[in-house]
Amino acid sequence: MKNCIDIGINLTNRQFHNDIESIIQNALDNEVSQMILTGTSVKGSEEALRIAKEYPSILYSTAGIHPHDAKSRDNQSIAKLRKLLENKQVVAVGECGLDFDRDFSPRDQQEACYKAQLELAIEIQKPLFLHERAAFTRFMVITKAYLPQLPKAVVHCFTGTLQEAKTYLDNGFYLGFTGAISDVKRFAHLQEVVNYVPLDRLLIETDAPFMLPKNVPNANLVKYHERRNEPAFLPYVAQSIATYKGLSLEEIALETTKSTKDFFGI
Repeated sequence: MKNCIDIGINLTNRQFHNDIESIIQNALDNEVSQMILTGTSVKGSEEALRIAKEYPSILYSTAGIHPHDAKSRDNQSIAKLRKLLENKQVVAVGECGLDFDRDFSPRDQQEACYKAQLELAIEIQKPLFLHERAAFTRFMVITKAYLPQLPKAVVHCFTGTLQEAKTYLDNGFYLGFTGAISDVKRFAHLQEVVNYVPLDRLLIETDAPFMLPKNVPNANLVKYHERRNEPAFLPYVAQSIATYKGLSLEEIALETTKSTKDFFGI
């Protein structure tokens, strides 16, 4: 298989502590040639860049405040993100958006934090790495006000409806898909969504350590970490897409890699 790129891994998550070197090597051994570390808070974004700098041309990172962490934003947060985004290895603003499913931060704080990051992306013209859960209508109302000026944007870990996917695509967004697409019980509708999304607007990710693909063989799971996803499993996401679209794994790897490099400028 051709090499592929994981657009979203949470390598700063505690599930990967003391394990980072082997996780990256395992990914490389499984033809995942590059990975983008997701920043979900100011502190987490700083840590993601620190790790990325240890693996130049292999790891990149994003800088942002996840809606779960919106309540942690203070009057220095955006300035700190801006400083991080000056680094060439920091390739996107985010993860940012709205999450009305968990509501770990008050919704008004989520919205204010999201707007501030949309404005930051417009200012520095780096792509957006977006999160939306159970907040589609409000998310689109806010985002549309900025659309004419926005750089490229990807709604990562997409699990929404076909109509939501169409709306995102019609507004110029890319969609990122995880191992959720292999969960035919919980996310059966995603087969239709994947079939609809043009290949040049589709990106692949693991969202590791979350969203473990259902089609990973048990023999590949690490003892004591049977539910932990990792970037080495990205080919299983690509395989599900290949199966749904009736294409070869090589075609999916080639096209998503090209799209990812164009999108993030790597």
